[in-house]
Amino acid sequence: MSHPFRYDAAYPSVRVPVFARNAVATSHPLAAQAGLRMLAAGGNAVDAAVAAAACMTIVEPCSNGLGSDAFCILWDGTRLHGLNASGCAPAAWTREYFVGKYGTQASAPPKRGWDSVTLPGAVSAWVELSQRFGKLPFADLLAPAIEVAERGYAVPVVVQGKWAAAAALPELTDQPGFAEAFLPHGRAPHVGERFAFPAAARTLRLIAHTRGEAFYRGEVAAAIAAHARAHGGAMTEADLAAYRPEWVEPLAQGYRGHALHEIPPNGQGIAAQIALGIVQHFDLASLGPDSAEAHHLQIEAMKLAFADVYRYVAEPRAMTLTPAQMLDPAYLAGRAKAIDPRRAQDFGPGHAPRGGTIYLTAADEGGMMVSFIQSNYMGFGSGVVVPGWGVSLQNRGHGFTLDASRENVVGPGKRPFHTIIPGFLTKDGRPQMSFGVMGGDMQPQGHLQTLVRMLDHGQNPQAACDAPRWRWFAGQLYLEPGFDAAAAEGLRARGHRIATFSDSYQDFGAGQFVWRLGDPAVDGYVCASDPRRDGLVAGF
Repeated sequence: MSHPFRYDAAYPSVRVPVFARNAVATSHPLAAQAGLRMLAAGGNAVDAAVAAAACMTIVEPCSNGLGSDAFCILWDGTRLHGLNASGCAPAAWTREYFVGKYGTQASAPPKRGWDSVTLPGAVSAWVELSQRFGKLPFADLLAPAIEVAERGYAVPVVVQGKWAAAAALPELTDQPGFAEAFLPHGRAPHVGERFAFPAAARTLRLIAHTRGEAFYRGEVAAAIAAHARAHGGAMTEADLAAYRPEWVEPLAQGYRGHALHEIPPNGQGIAAQIALGIVQHFDLASLGPDSAEAHHLQIEAMKLAFADVYRYVAEPRAMTLTPAQMLDPAYLAGRAKAIDPRRAQDFGPGHAPRGGTIYLTAADEGGMMVSFIQSNYMGFGSGVVVPGWGVSLQNRGHGFTLDASRENVVGPGKRPFHTIIPGFLTKDGRPQMSFGVMGGDMQPQGHLQTLVRMLDHGQNPQAACDAPRWRWFAGQLYLEPGFDAAAAEGLRARGHRIATFSDSYQDFGAGQFVWRLGDPAVDGYVCASDPRRDGLVAGF
């Protein structure tokens, strides 16, 4: 149905923090409300997070899907737990497999298509979280997503923009199943136009009724494997049946009386921890939060962190350095000394010898807090969608290298370098904040910038989320529209090579934040949702 409205943002919009004893923050209102329904029905934060995550696969398909990967950090009321539900390579994936198909000039597996798809882990994460920590029946958690997929929903502004951009890329639209699933009427939906996904509803019902067994060891798995065979992919039913997520111990890095927790490699969360471990050697609180001086120190620390992370992070069993070595306090202090407060530098790794994503968080009055992220990686992932089943698959295989000398070289059963990172903050061993900032390599940069604003400068979570951001990428510094002009000039004077993106959603990340105020049953939480997406904090 057509209507007379324009959906370009005519004026800046201001969001305010949300206070509640039970809260769900996501980048789509329907998903936040799906989570809230679970809390209102007597469920806990894990139930809410799983319901929201399932719903997000339908309402933000440009960023995630039923074939996504996922990571989670949660506080169960007593301690932290980490879950790595990123997918590993199919058994047939060797370096020789890719060189034989794509030639010796190929540096990585392809960006799109079946040869970019590792085993999908998100569904396994929902099952594991529900089984270990949930209160409600698993099938109840998927009911809102099934309803939305069947009835449809009005496509929101930011999602539509990314959807339309993807629809212009032949590398996506030519992939098997993509157009059938995501180009109704031969195009991307318009803003406010209804989109339904009955094929995904069919799969969600089977996942719900079999607690995920159908997806990994039943008829959905058979359909995935058959589609791979038909289109030159290597994934088999045996690969899917063998997949299991892994419970892990989150890494910790102290900062200003708090500790930042991240999932250990194969993810890049350690980059945020390295950067914080470096900037803690500077008195950022004495500098203005929007000053060139403060930004410069953070940017240089981030560059140092990426130099090590891009060189060494891979599947843990393949790494030549341990996370403990990368976070060694003496090493980080030495890296801090490499920063010149007056000059931008290009750094190499210091150790010898040598983005489409969704993030959500939920917290309940019992004190459980969940930091959850799932992703198809680049917009719409591989572009591959299994017809009749609505399973859109990630392209995390592109995160491998074909350089045999590197730790992150592709191999059977290996997990690739991963960008998605849920964050968690504690203070004196107690939970303080569940948070995340999505967006490829922007994620650790967003963790660093928002934490410095909150912990060094006392900005509330919504203000820290709203503030214009910088992004360092491939030797250039990108500044978000609205970035302080004097600070930009100060950074340029220090030698930073500055460029400007026009699309803040695509290039500067988007976050959700839940900060514990005291006793959750009495004081509750203060929460924030990023204006760079269509999101919402829902609470009561």
